[in-house]
Amino acid sequence: MSFRSFWYLINLVVWTLLFASLGIIGSLFDWRGKFLGWVARTWSKILLAIAGIKYNIIGLERLDLNSHYVFAANHESALDIPLVFAGLPFHVVAISKIELKWIPIFGWAMIAGGHFFVDRKNHTRALKSLEKAKSSMAKNPRSIIIYPEGTRSLDGKVKPFKKGGLVMAMQMGVPVVPIALCGTRDVLKKKGLTLNRQAIELRIGNPIETQNLGSENRNQFVEDVRQEVIALKARWENAA
Repeated sequence: MSFRSFWYLINLVVWTLLFASLGIIGSLFDWRGKFLGWVARTWSKILLAIAGIKYNIIGLERLDLNSHYVFAANHESALDIPLVFAGLPFHVVAISKIELKWIPIFGWAMIAGGHFFVDRKNHTRALKSLEKAKSSMAKNPRSIIIYPEGTRSLDGKVKPFKKGGLVMAMQMGVPVVPIALCGTRDVLKKKGLTLNRQAIELRIGNPIETQNLGSENRNQFVEDVRQEVIALKARWENAA
């Protein structure tokens, strides 16, 4: 492990503990989670800055900053998380794997911030979690980030999408925004600890309306969103 990677790892632990603790305390006075949304964005920007990672956001002009969306992204690195929260100027919560819930302090902060957890090994529990998310969003609207592949891609190719989060967006009538997270795998690979110097990018597609979509459209809709993510990523690859 290089000194740069070691320095980043130390800062990751310190800043995560600091901001998670701050967020937990702040959540006692803000049930909507907006303060913790600010904490997540600031934490992400600090981590990327400490790592010396430059990032670009392409396509933000396509979004209404006063609206709420379900963002559907590819997933290929742990750096996807700070890139999303640093790059999207929205109050965003995540639908995450349930394993994150049990991480001391970090998981508690996610719970306090109104994030949702899905047990990928139990379909019934996963559906109940999505129903809980729908109910929560109706009471307290905000944007959601989902990673429909369900896990990180080892080769950088966009894997088939799972339907759950996208069907939830259809049922809520919330626009879905395809986004491509580009270059994160080249900077930090899965299970890797070495940080490589390379700029990363978040590319935003056009919002896709869901209000007029029925259950008979869901398979095609899920694949359409996936193809949009693939196209966004391909544009980044061709521009490199």
